[in-house]
Amino acid sequence: MREETFVNKMLKGIGVSSGITYGRVRLLERGKIPINKRPIKEEQGDKEILKFRHAIRHAVEELNGIKQTMPDDEMRKHSFIIDAHMLILQDEFFTNAVINTIKEDKINAEWALDIVVSKFLTSFEKVEDSYLRERGQDIKYIYDRLVRILVKGKSSDINDFNIKGKAIIAAHDLSPADTIQLNLNKISGFITDVGGRTSHTSIVARALEIPAVVGVGNITSLVKNNDTIIIDGDEGVAIINPTKEVKKDYIAKQIHLKVQRREFLRIAKLKSETRDGFKMKVGANIELLAEMDIIERYGAQGVGLYRTEYIYLSRKELPTETDHYHIYKKLAENKAMEYITIRTLDIGGDKFVSNIEMPTEINPAMGLRAIRLCIKEVGLFKAQLKGILRASAYGPLRILIPMISGIDEVRRAKAILAECMNELARKKIEFNKDIKFGIMIEVPSTCMISDKLASEVDFFSIGTNDLIQYALAIDRVNEYVSYLYEPMHPAVLKMIKQTVENAHAHNIEVALCGEMAGEALYIPVLMALELDEISMNAYSIPKVKKIIRGLDHSYCKELLDEILKRDSGREGNLLLRKEMARLFPNDFVQCYEE
Repeated sequence: MREETFVNKMLKGIGVSSGITYGRVRLLERGKIPINKRPIKEEQGDKEILKFRHAIRHAVEELNGIKQTMPDDEMRKHSFIIDAHMLILQDEFFTNAVINTIKEDKINAEWALDIVVSKFLTSFEKVEDSYLRERGQDIKYIYDRLVRILVKGKSSDINDFNIKGKAIIAAHDLSPADTIQLNLNKISGFITDVGGRTSHTSIVARALEIPAVVGVGNITSLVKNNDTIIIDGDEGVAIINPTKEVKKDYIAKQIHLKVQRREFLRIAKLKSETRDGFKMKVGANIELLAEMDIIERYGAQGVGLYRTEYIYLSRKELPTETDHYHIYKKLAENKAMEYITIRTLDIGGDKFVSNIEMPTEINPAMGLRAIRLCIKEVGLFKAQLKGILRASAYGPLRILIPMISGIDEVRRAKAILAECMNELARKKIEFNKDIKFGIMIEVPSTCMISDKLASEVDFFSIGTNDLIQYALAIDRVNEYVSYLYEPMHPAVLKMIKQTVENAHAHNIEVALCGEMAGEALYIPVLMALELDEISMNAYSIPKVKKIIRGLDHSYCKELLDEILKRDSGREGNLLLRKEMARLFPNDFVQCYEE
């Protein structure tokens, strides 16, 4: 254990659950368990296989026990995470892969498990979508549990940590089972070495509104039990052993945030309408059915984007029409949402386990993915479309097609949809014959021909993440060029403006579902561009509604005119920040000072 005591040691990570908390550290040091990689004789194979099967059975029993002892209804909403882990443990594809490795390579169970899981993790690391990439951690959590049982032969119950009093948990990582096992009445915050915004621990922390910072890198090597620590889940900051002065500043900020949150949740229920009557729908982006409760609480009018990729990545076989139908039916049956937009598959076939033959591509982000793959593999596309159509009989579902670059793709997609409708009609299966059909505007070419595309579809949804990336030719996760990612770049604003004008000329609506929608700073610009809907992370909705309700649409249009006169995105951004700091000093003071 480290003996040195830091004072005011500030660390930067990823703020994944809003709020500020202050308390004493409880260090959970799971530590990596070293495994013995040992070749075996052929006659020892059955013994190793039996040992592995025993570990599987023991792990399932442990998870069942954790599930049975979940303390309250709020936690039980997240039991699907435990269920998912149990399904993976009992998946024949997974267990057979390990057993076959034991037999063929003549190695012990721990080594075979390590080889198989490493291959799975390598596949997940190739996935571009951060949420889906994070799901590889589920495999890692299962691996850690099995290794503990194989090596130590005993329960990996986290209750061994014997937490006393209210504490802030510091750990290298927390599995969903670890998080659920903790007595959350005694936890005021989380901080971890690794993890991302879409990890299960982050999702659970946000659902329970416990401040959390992840991805700090080395927190477990810097703190010891009973150190004091501040966690700022909004700024992604932690301060070890703060002085009285620093603590006083954060307590004041904590009080301000609590007042602000109460106000935001009140505003969440109000209409998203400017002072002079301009209305813009505010929806939410989601990946899981379990998020429906959260988006309703935070004031979403509808689901602007439901990502479906996890449906493909969470199984070894392609999902069937029935698989799709059951998932979308649950979405459709939520009566609180005015609309639910289901985006069809948006990854390449190389990202999920299937019998589809895929070419090796140098740049898969611009290769055979999304609608391009769906048009090539019509059976795969039809299974999803029919699932959506059947579920549309139960609620206001819409279909959204990603990665469109030209009108031929739109017409081909519509033709396949028509075939699906005819096939269902012949079988006398009920569906919404007037289901809305829209496309993503995320490739610059679609902005340029948006007048023609608008006559083909019922709505547009602008994906600013990819649109900005493709238009400005920058990789926004590349630290050397990420500074060029400018939502306020004049070219980006003009592309959105042109798209909206062409859509409205054809009487169709335009949504915007990229990260730009959830940044309160950009709201006056998006309203001036006269978007009909914006969709974002649920937690951004209350603040966005507050900004909308505090502005006049006429003022926003004047501001956009001034921004468009600027020569660069940086100049336009500076003007916008100054204006927002002037209008909302409690929300944008820091921006103004920059």
